[in-house]
Amino acid sequence: MLRCAEMAAILMRLTSIKEPSASEISKGVHKFCASCEWKGRGAAAAMAFCAAPACPSSLSAISKLSKSSIVRGAESLQAAASCSPFFKHAPSRPFLPATTNGLEARSSTFCAGDFAFSKQWCKQLSKKAGPSEGRQGLIRAIAAAPAEAKESTVTKDYGIRVRFAPSPTGNLHVGGARTALFNWLFARSQGGKLILRVEDTDVERSTKESEQAVLRDLEWMGIEWDEGPDKGGDFGPYRQSERKTIYKEYVDKLVAADKAYPCFCTDEELAAQRAEQEAKSLPPKYAGKWATASKDEVEEELKRGTPHTYRFRVPQDGKVVIQDMIRGEVAWANDTLGDFIILRSNGLPVYNFCVAIDDATMHVSHVIRAEEHLPNTLRQVLVYDALGFQQPKFGHVSLILAPDRSKLSKRHGATSVGEFAAQGFLPVAMVNYLSLLGWNDGTEDEIFSVQDLVQKFSIDRVTKSAAIFDKTKLLWINGQHIRLLPAETVNSMLGQQWVSSGILKRPDGPFVDMAAELIKDSLEVIADADGALNRLLNYPLRETIASGEVNDLLEDNLAEVASAIVKEFDDGKLTEAVKGGHDGWQAWIKGIGKAMKRKGKRLFMPARVLLTGTNKGPDVGTTLELLAKGVEEDIIGEKADFVSLADRIEILRSTDLTPVKKEE
Repeated sequence: MLRCAEMAAILMRLTSIKEPSASEISKGVHKFCASCEWKGRGAAAAMAFCAAPACPSSLSAISKLSKSSIVRGAESLQAAASCSPFFKHAPSRPFLPATTNGLEARSSTFCAGDFAFSKQWCKQLSKKAGPSEGRQGLIRAIAAAPAEAKESTVTKDYGIRVRFAPSPTGNLHVGGARTALFNWLFARSQGGKLILRVEDTDVERSTKESEQAVLRDLEWMGIEWDEGPDKGGDFGPYRQSERKTIYKEYVDKLVAADKAYPCFCTDEELAAQRAEQEAKSLPPKYAGKWATASKDEVEEELKRGTPHTYRFRVPQDGKVVIQDMIRGEVAWANDTLGDFIILRSNGLPVYNFCVAIDDATMHVSHVIRAEEHLPNTLRQVLVYDALGFQQPKFGHVSLILAPDRSKLSKRHGATSVGEFAAQGFLPVAMVNYLSLLGWNDGTEDEIFSVQDLVQKFSIDRVTKSAAIFDKTKLLWINGQHIRLLPAETVNSMLGQQWVSSGILKRPDGPFVDMAAELIKDSLEVIADADGALNRLLNYPLRETIASGEVNDLLEDNLAEVASAIVKEFDDGKLTEAVKGGHDGWQAWIKGIGKAMKRKGKRLFMPARVLLTGTNKGPDVGTTLELLAKGVEEDIIGEKADFVSLADRIEILRSTDLTPVKKEE
């Protein structure tokens, strides 16, 4: 919104439909000021502005007009206009239909010198929209109009600019990660820029360690920002703790324009006010005396050094309306909100004020954030308007809930990006899954590369329904992405995983390549590879028999197959078969099957159990070949549950394979 000075200036200039002469200025302004009950210094300032609209001293004088005078002047515009000898002249150009919905589209005419057009438009507004709506609509139009005195940076087009603004008070939660992702996808899909702003005004909880952790997690996800505390930019600093002088500058501007004021209420007084309001079932909002205190009273307290905050003066009529990109129209009545604090008594600015100033001065064009911030929008928009800043477009995404639809918390398991990274999730899978929490591309597709998401993402496809965090789905998506990776990438990742866990001595070689090929299709996360490999290397034959899972094999003379396998090993034939790879194994197993007159399931299942110790798993011949490579390469580490083929045969020799008799 415009400062009082700018609003007054516009009202003054609307008293004629052409550039007035000096004498006309004097007559018109005297009549206008009389109709508005402006006397003395206010009238002189008004005339000074009309005579020299660009004069700083005139602007300074105008700024001393009270808010009540400005409001009265706006509501008396029709009366003032009738005093102008030029009002009878009709504009020669068409004008916008007078509805309050179209106010902003014509607001710039108030400052463009097109006095006739502006005057006639105001007149029609009052006629068509009704006197009351016309007056209030006019006030809103004037307040929204871009003025010559506005900072030029407000109206300059900086393109698509979004921001992610974490508070460094802990780890990056999946909700914050999704917000960062949606902002990044929106910026990249639109050719815009992503700003990283650190909101560290919570001095007691903010830490550099948390800030670094958040940045590290964003980098892990592949989210790159264009401006930030580590990269700089044209609109820094990018930490709120380093922007205090900027906030104070805008507090001073609001105070000078009578849109903010010092409040000397004590905590006890405020508590008493709240208690009284609660007793009367009234909404809690500030009702202290300092909103209407005289200048002398305020100056007296300031001289005493009385601790004080600064409160924003909330307009008590009208409402704030935004067209949310996700939720549609959202509106708040101004009178539901009391004058709120923007600067604490310790000199620290309040969150909502900081955010509004930061978004405006960093030229953020779109604010995409969680719906829990929706109530903050009212305060922030009021600050934008009061300082003449252009509002960004808002989009409030749904919350992420746990499967039981409660707030996602530690009791539901991992909730931070760092935890998921430590568990072996792939960055691309995390990005893929988070993108599906409130967005889809309109198809049944669920697996996307990062490039796919950048190309397909649209804010129009973001839903307002709550998203449910389903770790099972995340695991499935991660497994799909593991299988989409090139073989050399998977092999390298698994090799490093096995070395870090002590299962292997080295991260590469034929053993690693073969092991990766055997287990990758069973993995959901890379960390699963430890257990998957150890299951291949281990030999739990006795546990499997004791479980009763292979009783049917015992009853089908499993001991016969065991004896044949032991004999083949002792003769060196089994070892040679393993060296022969897949073909060698196939020839060997068919040979002993023929000798025992077994085939199909009666042959292959007993052989699997007796050689691997389990009744399921990868190809038996390849598993035995892997064991041989482990011995040959001397790659097996201390943490491996490794049982060589020779050791397996020794265990098999001493295992009782007699069928257990069933009780009658």
